[in-house]
Amino acid sequence: MSRIGRKPINIPAGVEVKLDNGVIIVKGPKGTLTKSIHPNMAVAIEDNVITVTRPNDEKENRALHGLTRSLIFNMVEGVTNGFKKELEVNGVGYRVQKQGKNLVMNLGYSHQVTVSDTEDITIEAPAQNKIIISGIDKQKVGQFAAQVREKRPPEPYKGKGIKYADEHIRRKEGKAGKGGKK
Repeated sequence: MSRIGRKPINIPAGVEVKLDNGVIIVKGPKGTLTKSIHPNMAVAIEDNVITVTRPNDEKENRALHGLTRSLIFNMVEGVTNGFKKELEVNGVGYRVQKQGKNLVMNLGYSHQVTVSDTEDITIEAPAQNKIIISGIDKQKVGQFAAQVREKRPPEPYKGKGIKYADEHIRRKEGKAGKGGKK
């Protein structure tokens, strides 16, 4: 039995969960999320507790069991607390600033790189070297953060670029030789 899949999900106060034809709808103070559930998974909502069960122990159903439970838990967590990713910008002359709905980044290119807020993702720039991406959908927040990081990924020699706040950059040594041939 899946250790994660068999854990029940408690529905906090102020969150409404509905199951309709294999589609789960979660409404909370921060917004609404919908997700279609695989037909093999059985989702039951009783007494503010969601449980996910599987019909048998086939490999595909075992894999879907924990996945389905995690997706539903992330939906409940997203509409109550939301998710956020923090990014740091390292490098001389590298900086970010918010202009209206746009995040304008100077990343050492000959031009400025601009990224816009979407309807479900908000970007903040509390400092010149810090970016905070937040939203209610965990997958969208992670994907958007990855796309921002992709504009200038950190390089291993000087550590310049955009990195996650909790990411550790493995540093390399530069060229070993001085002098040269005689």
